[in-house]
Amino acid sequence: MSVFFGLRFDLRNPPFAGVDMADRYAALLDMVEWADERGALYVTLSEHHGSDDGYLPSPLTMAAAIAARTRNVRIMIAALIAPFYDPLRLAEDAAVVDLISGGRLDLIVAGGYRPEEFEMFGVAPSDRAARVHETVETLKRAWTGEPLEFRGRTVRVLPTPVQPGGPRITLGGTSDAAARRAARIADGFIPSEPQYWDAYREECLKLEKPDPGPCPIGMNSVVVLAEDPERAWPLLGPYFLHEVSAYGAWEAAAGHGRYIPVADVDELRAKGEYRILTPDEYRRELGDAGYVMLHPMVGGIPPKLAWEHLQLFEEAFLR
Repeated sequence: MSVFFGLRFDLRNPPFAGVDMADRYAALLDMVEWADERGALYVTLSEHHGSDDGYLPSPLTMAAAIAARTRNVRIMIAALIAPFYDPLRLAEDAAVVDLISGGRLDLIVAGGYRPEEFEMFGVAPSDRAARVHETVETLKRAWTGEPLEFRGRTVRVLPTPVQPGGPRITLGGTSDAAARRAARIADGFIPSEPQYWDAYREECLKLEKPDPGPCPIGMNSVVVLAEDPERAWPLLGPYFLHEVSAYGAWEAAAGHGRYIPVADVDELRAKGEYRILTPDEYRRELGDAGYVMLHPMVGGIPPKLAWEHLQLFEEAFLR
């Protein structure tokens, strides 16, 4: 059995992992090269700032490194937090990454939600929607290579990306308002939760755009492969718990979210959102499913354990 797959990274590195951050970065680059050689469709990078566990703050820089180590896999930023960027500089940097990659860059643009990050960059949360709109509009106009008016100045961004018109821009969001904004200004929409898809679809139809169809995402689920799941849970469970606790605290501070903190690894395991399966169990579960997203270092799993997961995946699905 063969499946299409992608890899996702956020580079959380909690102290209890005992991993040097430079070694984790090096492992990511080795993993994406491995994935590219085996036909991966996507490598996805996330972005947050000022996180105690070192969450990746500069996804475009990492995307350039990935582009230099790969030849075919597409590179997606999911999500790039628009309010924290100068739109013109972002247009330039993204164009350079697209050129390095030969046209393999895709962007999911979002408004952000952590109060600490808005304070860090001196941005008012109330300006979030306006900044997202300005960023998307600026990127699309800048990537034509033609002069454009920007904040009262006539400017020009060169060189232009490889992709005509620039990388595809999808909006992420956690509200009906974000969904409708995506229908108006972006090339697509990825909601944080499926409940926001209906507003996007309705707005597309209202604007006489093509029907985007059903929601492309399901509920959040992470699967890691192991020969012996019972033995693996004590090793990997703390990293799952770290991710849930970290995201849960961030989302609680923002007043929304899907990550519900739990008391311990046993409670997290019982919820079923994080699972450790044998390759045979995963093969039976996938059935005819065509695409899976792997998160090999989820929650800060050390590279050695992450490689065990990837090697089992290769043996079961890529040979």
